[in-house]
Amino acid sequence: MRELDETDLEILQLLVADARRPYNEIADAVDLSPPTVSDRIDRLKELGVVRRFTVDLDRSRLSEGVAVLVDLHVEPGRVSEVRSDVEDIDGVEHIFVTADGNVVFHARLRNGAIEPLLSGTLDTDAVREYDVRLLTDSAWHPEPRGVEFALECDECGNTVTSEGESSRIDGELYQFCCSSCQARFEEQYEELKQAA
Repeated sequence: MRELDETDLEILQLLVADARRPYNEIADAVDLSPPTVSDRIDRLKELGVVRRFTVDLDRSRLSEGVAVLVDLHVEPGRVSEVRSDVEDIDGVEHIFVTADGNVVFHARLRNGAIEPLLSGTLDTDAVREYDVRLLTDSAWHPEPRGVEFALECDECGNTVTSEGESSRIDGELYQFCCSSCQARFEEQYEELKQAA
């Protein structure tokens, strides 16, 4: 398995700055050919490093409303349900789940009243309490510099190093930390496929 390198990081930085940047412009910046850049970006997508290309909207310029940060203290076992419900709230820009099981979101509310919004969207029994803070500013800087890529083994969850294996099964690319994990995964995959 080929490790991700400095050129991959440079490509990611260029895409973060402008996801619509033409491949020939990226190629000039990293001293590669456009087809090679395309192949690298396809590989980054396959590995899950790049999930999608999207638009980062500044909702403050598109709609009126009050910017808030809401911290929901969620009942144990209900985090994924509450997170899913928060996704359906109009004006929510970012959602985070904390290690202690809270759901935190940044939103722009038109009428400024959070309680009717939450009670109309969430199961109130799932939320113990909540905190709301008014925001005066926010920024998002997805900077890939200074990070290490840590692919996880699709069998055991360990980190995949340069000695790892990869395998394409039914069109999907899977990563493994060792050949034993790869063999176990492929065997289980075949058993499940035959049982289905």
